[in-house]
Amino acid sequence: MGNKGPGASRAQWWWVASIVSLIFLWSRASAQIRYSIAEEAKEGTVVGNIAKDLGLEMNALKERGCRIVEGSTESFFHVNQNDGILYIDRIIDREKVCERSSVCLINLKTVLENPLEIHYVTVEVLDVNDHSPGFSSTELRLEISESVLPGLRLQLQAAHDPDVGQFSVKEYKLSNNDHFRLEVKDRGKDGKIPVLVLLKTLDRETKKSHKMLLTAIDGGKPSKSGTAELIIDVLDINDNMPVFTDDTYTVFLEENAPIGTTVIKVNATDLDEGSNGEIFYSLGNNVNRRIRELFRIDPNTGEIIVKELIDFELGESYEIDIQASDKGSAPFRTDKSVLVNIVDLNDNTPQIEVTSFSKAIPEDARLGTTVALISILDKDSGLNGKVICSFVEDVPFTLSPSTQDNMYSIVTKSRLDREKQSIYDVTVVAKDAGEPSLSSEKSITVVISDVNDNSPEFLVSPYTYYVAENNSPGASLFSVRASDRDEGENSRVLYHILRDGKDHSKLNLFNLNINSENGDIMALKSFDFEALKTFQFHVVASDSGTPSLSSNVTVNVFILDQNDNAPVILYPVSSNGSAEGVEEIPRNVNAGHLVTKVRAYDADIGYNGWLLFSLQEVTDHSLFALDRYTGQIRTLRSFTETDEAEHKLLILVKDNGNVSLSATATVIVKVVEPKEAFAASDVKSSTKADEDNNVTFYLMITVGSVSALFLVSIIVLISMQCSKSTDFTSKYLPEPNYDGTLCHSIQYRSGDKRYMLVGPRMSIGSTIVPGSHANTLMLPDRRGISGEVR
Repeated sequence: MGNKGPGASRAQWWWVASIVSLIFLWSRASAQIRYSIAEEAKEGTVVGNIAKDLGLEMNALKERGCRIVEGSTESFFHVNQNDGILYIDRIIDREKVCERSSVCLINLKTVLENPLEIHYVTVEVLDVNDHSPGFSSTELRLEISESVLPGLRLQLQAAHDPDVGQFSVKEYKLSNNDHFRLEVKDRGKDGKIPVLVLLKTLDRETKKSHKMLLTAIDGGKPSKSGTAELIIDVLDINDNMPVFTDDTYTVFLEENAPIGTTVIKVNATDLDEGSNGEIFYSLGNNVNRRIRELFRIDPNTGEIIVKELIDFELGESYEIDIQASDKGSAPFRTDKSVLVNIVDLNDNTPQIEVTSFSKAIPEDARLGTTVALISILDKDSGLNGKVICSFVEDVPFTLSPSTQDNMYSIVTKSRLDREKQSIYDVTVVAKDAGEPSLSSEKSITVVISDVNDNSPEFLVSPYTYYVAENNSPGASLFSVRASDRDEGENSRVLYHILRDGKDHSKLNLFNLNINSENGDIMALKSFDFEALKTFQFHVVASDSGTPSLSSNVTVNVFILDQNDNAPVILYPVSSNGSAEGVEEIPRNVNAGHLVTKVRAYDADIGYNGWLLFSLQEVTDHSLFALDRYTGQIRTLRSFTETDEAEHKLLILVKDNGNVSLSATATVIVKVVEPKEAFAASDVKSSTKADEDNNVTFYLMITVGSVSALFLVSIIVLISMQCSKSTDFTSKYLPEPNYDGTLCHSIQYRSGDKRYMLVGPRMSIGSTIVPGSHANTLMLPDRRGISGEVR
């Protein structure tokens, strides 16, 4: 034991020293560095300076044979022995080198000899977004039964993006549709999975397949995307019945037709598919034994085939009930009848049968509208049963042959107008090709029904009416009439007043109403000529069709004056408002001296407003005279000593209406001595002189202005009358008037007639209404045309 201890101890120390020496030498002979580069970097891109990073001497690299040793068969890098820089030899595709690895590392060995040194270099290839997401197929197809309820969730195939991390697929989108929406399920490292959710029940008969665009988008900036067409095929269930293509089946069959002859081929379709849409045919359950002996039906083609010889004399026609059934697990069945007519030799005339007929055709029917369907039945066969149809009359219809023999459609060939002709008697002639030929005729009455294609038409446009003022409220004033060439409800005309525009307030002022049924127009308030002389409104006539048509007409209303205003005394007027005045005159005045002038006013016009003055009472008829037109009171003679000093004159002022209205004024004339008269009237005359001068001045200006305006109006009237037709016009020609007690004359034209109205206070804007014979004078027309006021 004592001999072995020292030897073993020396051996252990030797091994320890050897291991330490090797570790020291290894640390000197090897080292490890790491670089990062982006994929797709160009050839010759610098990765890093190996010599510098490893602390190697530049001049020793070439001598020691510095080189790169890669673990793979492909070489991506080389080192420049002159400067120790590591370069890229070829473009690196990270997805090929590392596939789906989250970290892509390429391990390199840098080898130097004399002495041998190995240094490890790790190059990390960083990912760039150089790939778009892609689906394994550009078309993804799924099948969903039309019976599936909403809420179904189907996991779709995920898109693949060779890039990783943030550049992988981040979201999915589905194109807009009504039946599906898209959800995205995150499965962590396995990525995101699209899930299709059914929103609405599918109907294969409405849409057999649904095509949508599924888009996968990665997380790059900018992002890249890939698409696939998602096709949802709707699987059928047996939810539709077979439907025959024709509503009726009628066929003619020659007697003694060979066995195996196809009588007719019926056809039914089923919107379902597969076995649910496969049709087989059979005779109906109620088909009698005789028909089963004569006919059979091919279950696959729907052909009705003759089994035995058919004799016309035993039966002229046979109605065969057939069934069309599908092959679903719970089959649907549809019944139909086929009429087989047996054709004899040419000993029967063709029979015309109207199989479908419209009782009335609307007048706006399009060209080609079917009026009637007719079938020609000829019990003969071959040429003997060949029938040609035609019309006898020239009518706006034509015969259109059907795909079935001896079937015709009567269709329109030109436009119809019920207002021109409402009924057509059409005679259809059917003639067979037998020898001798036989023919027959059939008359069809085609009634053209009305459509609302005509607007109401007024009998007159515009309407012009003359209405006397003070009319009875609620009484019918006048009426408008419109007619409609349509019939029935389309011609029923209703009236209403269009209540808008500038005359709306005038209509409301008199509460103007119209009877919607007959067009009678009434006013709930009386007209007042002095407030309104004329107004205009519009009446709308609407028919009762759908949609309703309407037209409107202008109604011009002229208010005729009535003698409803009594004269008003303007002078003399006393301080208490009574028509009474006192005039003082010298005793030495001569005959013809103007004592005073009575002034009066009447709001009416024409004869109703034409005032006449007369002396009703006077103390001495030999002293004073009154001008009946001007109201001037003058002396007839000089005063004598025996004449009284005070005289009372009662003046009656009345208009010229049919029922005359009047007013009275009292003038007290005091006769004074000249000196007293002069002294009493000194102040009064001075003031009155100024007033008279002013009145005379303004009167001259007014007369001159009115005269000038009168001449201009005459010229304009003449030019307009020469250039216009004889339609109704009204032009007003004002005459000068000095103070309202004389008459105005106003000329106007209505058609070919000229009239003049005479009355006081006529302004240019006033409207004069012809028709009142009390204040209207008819003047001879310059063109030689005369007439009466209507």
